[in-house]
Amino acid sequence: MDKNAKIYIAGHRGLVGSAIWRTLEAQGYTNLIGLPSSELDLRDQATVNAFFEAEKPEHVFLAAARVGGILGNFTHRADMILSNLQIQNNVIDASYRNKVKKLLFLGSSCIYPKMAPQPMPENSLLTSELEYTNEPYAIAKIAGLKLIESLNLQYGTNYLAVQPTNLYGPHDNYDLENGHAFPTILRKFILARLLEQKDLAGLSKDMGKQFGLLDEVAAELEQYGIFRNGDTVTLRLWGTGAAYREFLHADDMAEASVFVMNNVEFKDLAEGMEEVRNTQINIGTGSDLTIKDFAELVKNTTGFTGPIEFDHVRPDGTPRKLCDVSRIHKLGWKHRIDLEEGVKLIHDEYLQGLKPAAQKEQGGGDA
Repeated sequence: MDKNAKIYIAGHRGLVGSAIWRTLEAQGYTNLIGLPSSELDLRDQATVNAFFEAEKPEHVFLAAARVGGILGNFTHRADMILSNLQIQNNVIDASYRNKVKKLLFLGSSCIYPKMAPQPMPENSLLTSELEYTNEPYAIAKIAGLKLIESLNLQYGTNYLAVQPTNLYGPHDNYDLENGHAFPTILRKFILARLLEQKDLAGLSKDMGKQFGLLDEVAAELEQYGIFRNGDTVTLRLWGTGAAYREFLHADDMAEASVFVMNNVEFKDLAEGMEEVRNTQINIGTGSDLTIKDFAELVKNTTGFTGPIEFDHVRPDGTPRKLCDVSRIHKLGWKHRIDLEEGVKLIHDEYLQGLKPAAQKEQGGGDA
């Protein structure tokens, strides 16, 4: 990409999109464009077409999506598949019609089967059934990567797809009901620590409402699995704690995205394939840990001293989804922020007031 090329980042206010924006700016790109969902609803085809016709971007990073954790994916199944299909189809189609030189579509590791081999190689896609709780979201993402793959094969475009593992970083969604594992668990530990310290002011600030008594906030926190019994605070997390998760910092994901955009061509990925499929590129660290071990890491970082319990009635989600990152490693990219360092970075940023407002609707341009 030329440093002066017009680059559109769809979802530039979200976790990954904002990281891509920061990375591009740091690397000297000067012509970046992005609009919030209040000004550009990516679910509206006519609006998207008008935007592309007016702006004529040369390169597109498609990082916009409606996202959620286990609860959000399960309870908003129709929204997850419909909103994401609309966003993807509109942006990808408008890119093709307006002759965008290169597009990078950001998918998700949840596209792989529930019982995929570990680590999950790109060619495990569509080999068996998906994990039920995030099936609609995964199907939408699979449709997106197959759309760009098919455009490349039929019309000779040069569009690419990357599949990140579980991401975390600045501008994450810390909603206690709809957030992903990393931000939700981190925030619950911070709240549990504040309750343990009897920090009423800190709890009021975090929860966004004024509490007069500690008992008032303690009663509200019980719905999120934080329980106070005298001076002891217990944190109860969903599932058994046995599920494994891989976590990647959004800044690493952004650097990988820019690297792929600048160094990878679709024809090279498809070279030698008798049937061209599974040309997506996994992005991750290549290592994972159990949710229980992750909880202990967060506990040590926050300074919380109470017990941790697990609610076995609640779902674990996919048992394990470690990405096989050999393809991206061979291409020349590796992550740089290890998880322990990343947890400390995000914990400190959160306490410094960088937590965004809860995002319950992310279907537009700022997901």
